[in-house]
Amino acid sequence: MTSSAPKIVVVVPTYNERENLPVLAGLLAELELPELHLLVVDDNSPDGTGEVADKLAAESGGTIGVLHRTAKDGLGRAYLAGMARALDEGAEIVIQMDADLSHPSTVIPAMVETLRTTDAAVVLGSRYVPGGSTASEWPWHRKALSAWANLYVNTILRLGVKDATAGFKAWRAETLRAIDLPSVHSNGYSFQVEMNYRVVKRGMVIREVPIRFEERAVGVSKMSLGVQLESAMAPWKLLLNR
Repeated sequence: MTSSAPKIVVVVPTYNERENLPVLAGLLAELELPELHLLVVDDNSPDGTGEVADKLAAESGGTIGVLHRTAKDGLGRAYLAGMARALDEGAEIVIQMDADLSHPSTVIPAMVETLRTTDAAVVLGSRYVPGGSTASEWPWHRKALSAWANLYVNTILRLGVKDATAGFKAWRAETLRAIDLPSVHSNGYSFQVEMNYRVVKRGMVIREVPIRFEERAVGVSKMSLGVQLESAMAPWKLLLNR
């Protein structure tokens, strides 16, 4: 990356997030990071999120873009489409984050600085490094499930990170090109694990910065039984197909 401010594109998949999206756009604008852009990837939300995104884009002066997809076919597919668009449009850093306000936008400058000043290929916003935490609203069994999922993934794949299932990440553009995005197969939440695995298998470095993960305030979770089963099988598929 050059010494001047890199172009940063925050890729945010949306499905029925019309109330959260304007809040997130405002929080990103408040960061006042030079060359910060938002790319909304909307999967034809029936609640009109796509129209809200178009309005925000029209009023943004070019800092917000919208990628409309015709069907809802998973978080992983949405991220891949958004990342490909961001790279095509000259992004040097690509940040992936959820639209539900669970990821603290205030940590983005620290993630970017870590990318710029260390050997990190990708930086995770981590719940499980010192200083990180999960939402206080989470019941004990949900916290236990999350901790177990990370132990499970790391035991099988040996990723060497504390938060292997994290969905808040800052990527170098060259990292995304190196891990061959078109060949990524996972969808849903297992997408996060496959992306980390591809980085580690290529000998690149993953670093983590602490975040407090918040519970969504508006809307409903996209986590389903099918997504959970796919996530449980994903590490074994990656290991056996390496």
